[in-house]
Parts: sequence; structure tokens; C-alpha cells
Amino acid sequence: MLPVWAAASKQVKKTLKARQVPFLAVGAAFSFVIMMFNVPVPGGSTGHGVGGVLLAILLGPWAACIAVSVALVIQALLFGDGGITCIGVNCFNMAFVLPFVGYYVYRLLSAGSGAGSKRRVIAAGIGGYVGICVAALCVGMELGLQPLLWHTANGQALYCPYGLNVSVPAMAGGYVIVFGWVDFIMTVLIVKYLQKQNSFLIKG
Repeated sequence: MLPVWAAASKQVKKTLKARQVPFLAVGAAFSFVIMMFNVPVPGGSTGHGVGGVLLAILLGPWAACIAVSVALVIQALLFGDGGITCIGVNCFNMAFVLPFVGYYVYRLLSAGSGAGSKRRVIAAGIGGYVGICVAALCVGMELGLQPLLWHTANGQALYCPYGLNVSVPAMAGGYVIVFGWVDFIMTVLIVKYLQKQNSFLIKG
């Protein structure tokens, strides 16, 4: 993640307008709060909302990367949520893969639409759904590969005990069926509200 953070910092300095800077801090706090509501899922992990695609739509994917990374680092250092040794991989999944995938899905689906159009609202929701589901798939693959990579001589797993046949369906399935829709609904409602109240964020 170090080169990603360096690139994000450089891009944010160039593109983020002064009036948007407070929204970056608010976005990090927002992401921090919704990620604290963890629901255990089979396969050794949890499901929760992130809000990374929403931040990417409002501030750009590089700014979203910074905001979600800050939230994840604070969670790990102060609450032990995610773990210090997992900061890099957690940020890769939730602060890099999630906002970028979701943002470009949103851009693709909303191309040519006005800032106040319904299509843009639906595109934002689909972007939020796809982004978080792809990030969950990455988590499932990373967990499932661990027994293959790190095990004792007799094959006992040293870290995550579940293989890809358990971890991928557990993570991807949980988000496709439940948690992805949470991000979809949250993103749709907030974008729809902002279209009426703070349309300059959507236009940006």
C-alpha cells in the first residue's frame, strides 16, 4: 500500500479543492463509524459497510483511499479492529479495490447523465454494491490462500484454517446477499439527498 498511499497523497494535493477538505475529514469519520458495526460471517471474518464508493463519488477515488485508510488505521491502533499486522491488506481491499472498482462502475453507468438525474443515483448504488462485493471476494481469496501458503509439515494451517472452498463463498456470498445491499441503499439515499441539498458535490 505504500506506493498507493504516496500516489493518493500526490493526487489529492493536486485535485482536491479547498472547500472539499472538510468533507475528507467527515468522510473518514463516516467510514470509521459504519465499519464499527461488524457482523460475524462464516469463514473467520466479519461483514460491514464501508462507504468507500460514496466517498469516491463525492471526492474522487484517491481522496476516498486516504479517508478509508485513516479510518482503518485508527480502528486497528485504538480498537484492535482488523489488527495492526493486517493494516496493509485491509487498506488494499477497502481503501483501494473497493473505491476504485465502485467509482468506475458508477462513472460507466452514469456517463452522459445530469448531476440531478435518477440514473446517476442508481449508478451510485450499483457502484457501491459492486465495489464492496469485489473487495469481499479479495478478502475471501486472501484468507483461503493462507492454508496453502503457511502450514506445518503435516499440513495443519498456521493462520486461517479455511481453504478457498469455505472462505470465498462465505465472504463473497455474505456481501452479495446482505452487506452489498446495505452499501447500495446507503449510497442511493445519500446521493439522492445530496442532489437536492449539496449538488456541487455530485457535480464535482
